[in-house]
Amino acid sequence: MRYNTFVKSVVRISFENQDPRLLEAARLISKRIPSAMLVGGFVRDALLGITSKDADMETYDITAAELEAALEKLFPKKVETVGRSFGVYKIALGDGLDVDVAIPRTESKTGPGHKGFAVEGNPELDPKEAARRRDFTINAMSAHPKTGVLFDPFGGREDLQNHLLRIVDPSTFVDDPLRVYRGIQFAARFDLKIDRATLELMRLMVGRGEIDELSKERISDEIKKLLLKSARPSVGFELMRTLGLIRRSYPELHALIDTIQEPEWHPEGDVWTHTMMVIDQAARIVKREKFSDEESLQVLVGALCHDLGKPSTTHLGEKDGVPRIRSLGHEEAGEKPAEELLNRWALGASIQFAAMTCAKEHLKPSMLARQLAAGTLTEEQYINTIRKLLKRISPLNWRVYLAVSEADSRGRGFPGVEIAPYAHGLLFAQTVHDHHLDEEGIQPLLYGRDLIPFGVKPGPEIGKILADVEHQRDENTIRTREDALEYVRTLLKRLPNPFRK
Repeated sequence: MRYNTFVKSVVRISFENQDPRLLEAARLISKRIPSAMLVGGFVRDALLGITSKDADMETYDITAAELEAALEKLFPKKVETVGRSFGVYKIALGDGLDVDVAIPRTESKTGPGHKGFAVEGNPELDPKEAARRRDFTINAMSAHPKTGVLFDPFGGREDLQNHLLRIVDPSTFVDDPLRVYRGIQFAARFDLKIDRATLELMRLMVGRGEIDELSKERISDEIKKLLLKSARPSVGFELMRTLGLIRRSYPELHALIDTIQEPEWHPEGDVWTHTMMVIDQAARIVKREKFSDEESLQVLVGALCHDLGKPSTTHLGEKDGVPRIRSLGHEEAGEKPAEELLNRWALGASIQFAAMTCAKEHLKPSMLARQLAAGTLTEEQYINTIRKLLKRISPLNWRVYLAVSEADSRGRGFPGVEIAPYAHGLLFAQTVHDHHLDEEGIQPLLYGRDLIPFGVKPGPEIGKILADVEHQRDENTIRTREDALEYVRTLLKRLPNPFRK
């Protein structure tokens, strides 16, 4: 096997943290095709002690047609052709576990845009040269699936030990500008420092506008990984700022830099600093609450966007004769820039709605709790106001919404704020629970069918009456279904007879 030519000293890695079903499939493939090796992220994750949901394998000295035939025999009706022309095949094992098997391939830039690539499979490619085509040294390692013998021609294992992110080859790295985003999310996910030469090349690629060629979809995949897989997503966004990517591509985020805040509420500094602290708090909260990936993304993007209205509303004001920094109306002002930022990505309608909703409503839990404590809201009014809030943010899960508000509260420079009870949120959640506001509270008191016994004719007037009932409910003049029926009974006495059958 040609790998033996390059293995100077034997290093074996352990796969004990990996799913045995992936390993069994990889070993079956290796037994049939001796040149097949585990490569890339699976090997990296094994060294880091991270469990993978998929595995990549690379084969040598076998054509794409021969590889496909061999895989079909091993895994009948489970082989999906991803790229027959250059020999890439996916084996679905079930439960979200996949093995991708490919012959070595080369990618070269042929023109502008994310489709301007020529991809060719080359089973005769030297294993070291195939590894040279990868982006970073930590992804350029491979290992035998049975013995665990490591092939590491560019020092990826040592870089992992030194917490360093380093490109393999500058001449091939620039072939795909997406690698800049990949480097950002790798650095954040694995707590790596980008070496100086790599950082400078990435900065140069941003400055030359190569990032501008990328599709929203490809960028969004990397943004998702940065947000969902990083303990501190701020590391990635700070790198984006360092590389000039925030300035170039995200004016809504760039505007946060140097936007001042009132020290009484934000001793940590400007809005950018606060936002970075908030997204890191959001990352902690979603893990604690065990949200789904979609809910977690809603929280994290909501946290990122929550203060986008501050740059346009912040000014120096005065309170009781003392100069103060004010951002009055920043909630409502944040809805539009949140929409514009999310239009730059392709994260889905629910994520965009969450971003816009959290920008517009994030202060409400604390504001309402303070009003209740001050006596400007009665307990009954507080309950009804929360009920109306839940209707406004629907279909966003109120727990997701409250997580963003909690992250905002904790993402500040006060001592102990990370561990102190989030009292305003606890009150909010208890109120929702005690009064079933997430169930009956967001449902209408009456439906059209409830008006039929009163003799109301089918038509637009039914909708007007129902809307009037909900308005009275919002005004807290009626509270129950019985109140609503009595209100309709009284109302219809005042309405002209044509409204009835």
